[in-house]
Amino acid sequence: MRESYMVLIPLVLYLLAAASLGYIVRSGRSWNDFFLAGRDLSTLHLTGSLVATILGASSTIGLVGLGYSMGLPGAWWLLSGTLGLLVLSRIANTVRGTGARTLPDLIGNFYGSSSRKTASALILIAWLGVIAAQIVAAGRILGALFGHDWAWMSATAIVLVAYTAHGGQRAVVRTDQMQLCVILAGLILLILICLRSAPEALNGLEFPTSEMMSPQDVVSMVVVVGSMYLIGPDIYSRILSARSPESARVSAMLSAMIIVPVAFAIASIGVFARHMLPGIRPEDALPLLMTDVIPPWAAGMVAAAFLAAVMSSADTSLLTATSVLTLDLGMGSGIRARSVAVILIGTCSLLLAMSRPGIISMLMLAYTVFSGGFLVPVLAGFHRERLGLTPGSATAGMLCGGITSLALGGAYPLAGIGASALAMAIVSAVERRPGAHG
Repeated sequence: MRESYMVLIPLVLYLLAAASLGYIVRSGRSWNDFFLAGRDLSTLHLTGSLVATILGASSTIGLVGLGYSMGLPGAWWLLSGTLGLLVLSRIANTVRGTGARTLPDLIGNFYGSSSRKTASALILIAWLGVIAAQIVAAGRILGALFGHDWAWMSATAIVLVAYTAHGGQRAVVRTDQMQLCVILAGLILLILICLRSAPEALNGLEFPTSEMMSPQDVVSMVVVVGSMYLIGPDIYSRILSARSPESARVSAMLSAMIIVPVAFAIASIGVFARHMLPGIRPEDALPLLMTDVIPPWAAGMVAAAFLAAVMSSADTSLLTATSVLTLDLGMGSGIRARSVAVILIGTCSLLLAMSRPGIISMLMLAYTVFSGGFLVPVLAGFHRERLGLTPGSATAGMLCGGITSLALGGAYPLAGIGASALAMAIVSAVERRPGAHG
């Protein structure tokens, strides 16, 4: 354990900067300002916030672990996001132009109130797992340096709840700008140290597949993980906050371009770790690099960078889940209701995090269930009239897809998507029959 001032000072400076920004920048009292920053985010702010949100637990500790276990093809975890964002850029202006408040609200515009409620409940359940994974990652990063993972998970949850409840979307976006700078600086530093320590680790790398990652694995990851960037409620919370439909489109495209080199850089860190620290658990690669390989003066800066990555994703996920609970599930959008919702979701996520599952396994389960239930209904919703889809088909598609993914997603990651499409087609055909409604 490196409990030195050189390790602690960068972490303290980062946390003070994040807390100060979160306190100074505060959203207004209306739901529009609190959840959507008054729909006034510029292209620059939107792009920075999108990239910072994307670089969360799965894209840091998780992706380093994938690079350790699968080699450079582990980068597909984040490259899948590039593909999802490029597709999103084609429909982002349409999404922003709907004027919807949340992803469930958009689904309700397509299919009606029943579908909106179903979508809200499923998203809320899945996003508890997403937030919990960020909390676990923060505990791993700080616990590696100072011990007591559970205490750091609790502290992370408290800080998240405090500044998200206080500042809303504007505070989240402003802190994301600072956090992105910290993330990129720490990532560059760690890559340079690894290159100096073990440049031979990069010899003979395979891509786009390897012995550990088959073409089928790549396809499954692209569809399941990429769909989180195409239809993810946290991504849509940013798109719906854009100043204009054009800002939404450009920001999605710019974000896709930025994360390509980042994906390879983070996966490469895992490759370096496998060379320098053989025989460890993949998700321990980043923490053990900080404690056993890099010097103390750099450990604090790298820890601050990866903690910033976790926090920038967790605050967006927490605010997204809060908007669903208050705006879509009817808890109320007043100041007291918003505060209670943030505390409730943060507490449930912390309790889930304390069960200590793997970060990638938790996120992959949440992503598989979400993509299975939502990918077809959301994308088909833009063409519902031409496809002849009925309101009841969306509810059937979300439930059948989500349940199938939960039951079979581990062995067959794409089964839920197929079940969702089939359920929508059958229910639409039944509901369109003459006399079906009376």
